[in-house]
Formats: sequence, structure tokens, C-alpha cells
Amino acid sequence: MIKRFLSAPLLLTLSALGPWLPAAQAQDQGEAWRAARAPGTHLLMRHALAPGLGDPADFSLADCGAQRNLNVAGRQQARRIGERLRAAGVKPDRVLTSQWCRCRDTAVLLGLGEVEDQPALNSFFRDASTRAARTAGVLDLLRRLDAAGEKALLVTHQVNITALTGVFPASGEILMTRLEDGRLRTLARIKTAAR
Repeated sequence: MIKRFLSAPLLLTLSALGPWLPAAQAQDQGEAWRAARAPGTHLLMRHALAPGLGDPADFSLADCGAQRNLNVAGRQQARRIGERLRAAGVKPDRVLTSQWCRCRDTAVLLGLGEVEDQPALNSFFRDASTRAARTAGVLDLLRRLDAAGEKALLVTHQVNITALTGVFPASGEILMTRLEDGRLRTLARIKTAAR
């Protein structure tokens, strides 16, 4: 019955998303996908599943072996998210990522285009003194993207997303956002399960 009220493109998009969306949430998620495609919005994503908290004591940005990384489920989750974004017609102009390996790997596995490192997206979990500078850096980046008319998908960390939006995202969760009056507004959220 609900199919009568949904447009053909939306039905096609929702059917392409398959089991990713519970049926009861399909209409709300349709709004989220529309927000993801809309001009002037950006997708803010937490990296895919990387079990644990923080990074090892011997953390090194130059050595993925000294970081907390995606597990097999996280790598599969990232690929699945990329497939769903393509099926929904979401085409970011730029894919930007934290330099942490779990974020960079997520961004690459999405398969949405060339991946660019963006230090403003780096985690401040270990050094909260950099929180204000990183947050301001992302807001400045979004202002520049808006001025250039570019849509971006930004892959980062929970602490960064929470500082920007007040939302505590799950692994692989995507927030559809828009910069309004110097603040980042969350328009919609899409959560993804890691299987």
C-alpha cells in the first residue's frame, strides 16, 4: 500500500538498498538519501568497524601496524556502504579522509573516487587540546567546499563528529549535514550494520 505514495525513483533506490534498511524505516531513509543527494549538503561519516578504543600506546601515523584498524567485518561494511551510496545516486565531488589508516581504508573501500588526506579530520582522542583547532578546520573546509559548489564525503572519527554535531555516531554511520550560520546542522542519519 505504501508503494502507491512513493515515487518511482525512490522505490528504485529503496529496492536497491535491499536489507540495509528495515522496512518500517524505508520512508524516513528515503528522506535521508534525498538529503545526501541535495546540493549544498555534505556526508560526514565515521570510519567502518574497527574494534577497540583509541589506539595502541606505540601509535604511529606512519605505521598502520601501530594503529587500531578495520577488521574483516569493517572492510566488508565499507564496501557495502559504497555500493549503497552508488545505488542511491550519491556522487560526492571529493572524498576526504583523516590520515588514520582505519579512516583512509574506509574511504578507499567505498570506491567513490580519489581519496584525499585532510589533516583537519584527524582524531583528537589522544590530545583533546587540538579539538578546537580541528573542529574549526573542518568548518573552514566546509565553507570553502560550499563556495566552490562541491559536495564532499568526509571520513573521520567519533570524537570529531560529536564535536561538530553533538551526535555520537556508530561505526560506518553517515550524517547528512549542511553548514548554516557557521554551524554544522545534521539533516538526516543513515546507520549501517557491520555483518
